[in-house]
Amino acid sequence: MIARLLLLAVLLASLRAAASEDPALDKRVSALASELRCLVCQNQTLADSNAPLAVDLRNQIREQLKAGASEREVTDYMVARYGDFVLYRPPFKATTVLLWAGPFLFLVLGGFVMYRRITKRAVPEPRLSQADRERAAKLLE
Repeated sequence: MIARLLLLAVLLASLRAAASEDPALDKRVSALASELRCLVCQNQTLADSNAPLAVDLRNQIREQLKAGASEREVTDYMVARYGDFVLYRPPFKATTVLLWAGPFLFLVLGGFVMYRRITKRAVPEPRLSQADRERAAKLLE
């Protein structure tokens, strides 16, 4: 039992050493993974996610960067494969204009609705008949 645990520890240590052979590559992978969205998680980057797909995508990024691809080429590959959704900060273009302008439109719409409700609440001045005016004048005398 102890021999198996020692063997497992040695294997894990060798895997970690193999994974961190090149600290510069690790830094590039981490930087790029923090700019790409995990496709199965709720609003997490590939660097933050532990989902199996995120691990596979990080490994794919590592392999492409190790093969000599630039960060831009890897990003373009991911966008071509998964669409703009994979980008944590999607570009401003015709298909994503609602993503960028939507919050501002909701803010303006909410302000307009609030303004309309507040102005409708204003109570109009009561209209008095001539008889009511005469009676009020007598009471004030």
